[in-house]
Amino acid sequence: MTDISAIFKILRFMNDIQDKNNARYLKYRTKFFISEFFGTALLLLVGLSIVIFMFGSGSPMATLIPNVKVRQIITGFLFGSVGASIALSNIGKVSGAHINPAVTMVFWLFRKIEGRLAITYILAQLTGAIIGCLPLLIWGQMGHSIFYGGTSPGANYTNQTALLGEIVTTFIMVSLLVIFIGFRSIRKFTPYMFPVLYAIMVPLEADISGISTNPARSLGPAVISGHWNAWWIYWAGPLAGAFLASLACSLLAKRITIAKLYHFDSESEGDILLRRSELQKPE
Repeated sequence: MTDISAIFKILRFMNDIQDKNNARYLKYRTKFFISEFFGTALLLLVGLSIVIFMFGSGSPMATLIPNVKVRQIITGFLFGSVGASIALSNIGKVSGAHINPAVTMVFWLFRKIEGRLAITYILAQLTGAIIGCLPLLIWGQMGHSIFYGGTSPGANYTNQTALLGEIVTTFIMVSLLVIFIGFRSIRKFTPYMFPVLYAIMVPLEADISGISTNPARSLGPAVISGHWNAWWIYWAGPLAGAFLASLACSLLAKRITIAKLYHFDSESEGDILLRRSELQKPE
């Protein structure tokens, strides 16, 4: 009887541990979801407001800065600055500020984030993109005139050319991201790379594909505008480009210590347990 009683005590103890582990897993997964949700929503709300103000019909910017390429350079720099600011903020400290399914996919391929959490991140990014775009309706006709900053192939370019453009630009973005966070001497400058990079890429690519490099960035305005022209390009292109970049930069994977774009030395209990899969997941 004593042996049986001891066995039951051990089983109860193991169940208690499992329950605590499950609770902690859900707690941290919820925290990361909220962080990526608000980060992506903020990126699209502010970033696409900049796009609308720069290029929407009736905007004074066409008169103030008549050169389209100059406006594209400014827009790329400002959009990249929004993303950089999110990475530097507390949002970036909590979840790493991926705010892009393609970036999350690469961290997962590099085994810096566990599978279920990667799915959580992507769901948060997609829902955040849609909700973050709803306030863009306030721009009215100015926003509607350019589909609230939506992306579609340029009038003089084929879908195949636009797809290639998305693959190349995403490949460049992800490769530079991996290189920056892979080397300790430069990784603290990672967020600051984005404004410069997009200031260069936007004037080169915007007329071809609209330049997305982020499925969530294209999904949000497509939902609120109903404009789904060649929508598949903005999934296939960024994901293919990111995948190719992960292959090209695979030797740097071991140098990446955490799935973040900044705050590399702020690893929390949730980071340790979830990113490294050391916490047993709920059944």
